[in-house]
Amino acid sequence: QVQLVESGGGLVQAGGSLRLSCVVSGRTSTFFSMSATGWYRQAPGKQRELVAIMTTGGRSNYADPAKGRFTISRDNAKKAVYLQMTSLRPEDTGVYICMVGTSWGQGTQVTVSS
Repeated sequence: QVQLVESGGGLVQAGGSLRLSCVVSGRTSTFFSMSATGWYRQAPGKQRELVAIMTTGGRSNYADPAKGRFTISRDNAKKAVYLQMTSLRPEDTGVYICMVGTSWGQGTQVTVSS
């Protein structure tokens, strides 16, 4: 059974930074390396939306609000995907959910205060 466990969320002031981590268990590193990875955000009362995605080839794409502030990365050997977030804004608040292939984590809460 594949499991994705996110960590690194928390409460931060506007302008601050956070680094989210997502570690996969129940699958081999080969499987992980063949899976696209991404981060999504679920804000209260809103639909889940893409924040950033990274292909198996290492190409990354970002939602417009994340461009220039967030960086997605992955470590295939550790079966982990990361999201470095800087210059955080109150509108970045939400539950950040990790995606690996067709599997989803439970999410980690990020709250940015003004």
